[in-house]
Amino acid sequence: MKYIPRQITETLNQCLSTFPITLLTGPRQVGKSTTLTHTFPDFPYITFDDPLLTKTVKQDPRLFFLNQPAPIILDEVQYVPELFPFLKMSADRISTNGQFLLTGSQQFHMMKLVTESLAGRVAVLELQGLSLREIFGVPFTRHFLPTQDYIESRKASVVPYRNLWKIIHRGSFPALQDSQIDWEIFYRSYVNTYIERDISDLARVKDKGKFLSFLTVMASRTGQMLEYKNVADEIGVSIETVRNWTSMLETSGVIYLLEPFTPSVLKRAIRTPKLFFRDTGLVCYLTKWMTPEVLAVGASNGNIFETFVISEILKTFTNEGKGYRDRVFYYRGKDKNRVLPDGRVSTREAEIDLIIEENGILYPIEIKMTAAPDASMAAAFPILDRVEEKKRGMGTILCLYDQVLYLRDNLVVLPIDYL
Repeated sequence: MKYIPRQITETLNQCLSTFPITLLTGPRQVGKSTTLTHTFPDFPYITFDDPLLTKTVKQDPRLFFLNQPAPIILDEVQYVPELFPFLKMSADRISTNGQFLLTGSQQFHMMKLVTESLAGRVAVLELQGLSLREIFGVPFTRHFLPTQDYIESRKASVVPYRNLWKIIHRGSFPALQDSQIDWEIFYRSYVNTYIERDISDLARVKDKGKFLSFLTVMASRTGQMLEYKNVADEIGVSIETVRNWTSMLETSGVIYLLEPFTPSVLKRAIRTPKLFFRDTGLVCYLTKWMTPEVLAVGASNGNIFETFVISEILKTFTNEGKGYRDRVFYYRGKDKNRVLPDGRVSTREAEIDLIIEENGILYPIEIKMTAAPDASMAAAFPILDRVEEKKRGMGTILCLYDQVLYLRDNLVVLPIDYL
């Protein structure tokens, strides 16, 4: 299969020139090792997915570095934590940047090892599945931020993102860009491998059938607030078990929990996170949406569309090497007031799908499947004006409309093509 260039390559090269060690994290099958071996073909490549090699290295990690001098690519290093003290010593001894390229698919364990052994010596990057920009060969690499400067800069490289529902259904794993690969067989194998390998490594799950039920129930809730009790009741386990299993899904990069925006001034903001799967193809497989045509008109299409757009926005951050966990939020609450005809003030619930915070400015975003947007879709945006220590930036309705349209001087309609 033809290699699709990854937008994180530029960031990888920058890290290689400024850090002795670069760690590329991300879920299984998103192309971490492929990206590194294509970008740095002269580096020897060793994978610790090989149990025999892993056992040998664990017995004498010092000898491993004598036999395998840097520079080198080490794949799935979370399986050999014994290597990390020797990585530190080797990096300090060589005193040259760009010596070790690491990959790992279990971020929690990886970050613990990095914090304990490699602090100050390692650049940590995150790779997700293919982005729309990568699939369509768009060269633009800046992270999504709906400012006038971004819109003008992005305009030069806009291409129509055609067959969007087919892409949403197919998923973002690089292997699935090969049309010869059967979609259902790929995801069945992926789920089985995930449960047998990652889940067994992260925790002892006694009832794997129950865990698969949990995974399916979670997929059916993508794009919704995560109520642990409801999930626990549906599959018949404790709330604590659901919390632990949810943590495992997040640790292994299957889901992302979007935190609520809850400044003290918004006293009635809901504090429950929203659940988003990282890959919409996996959602479709687990929830039995078997074709893109059925998905496009199905009852879950809105939540899956929002899941896809959120994932695409996060990829623009990670591919540029930017953090996002403390910069993206959603809002839902009853802080919106309405004056009744008799003069009384009532409150009603309002929601903002996504808020991006950058340089003290809040950019509210509404994600809609519609091709006929209007200003009423942004009715909740002025709530952010109550946050006195922040400014409200350009508001955006991100949708299926086919051109940029300013509805007000601080509200713009953006086509999905501008992601």
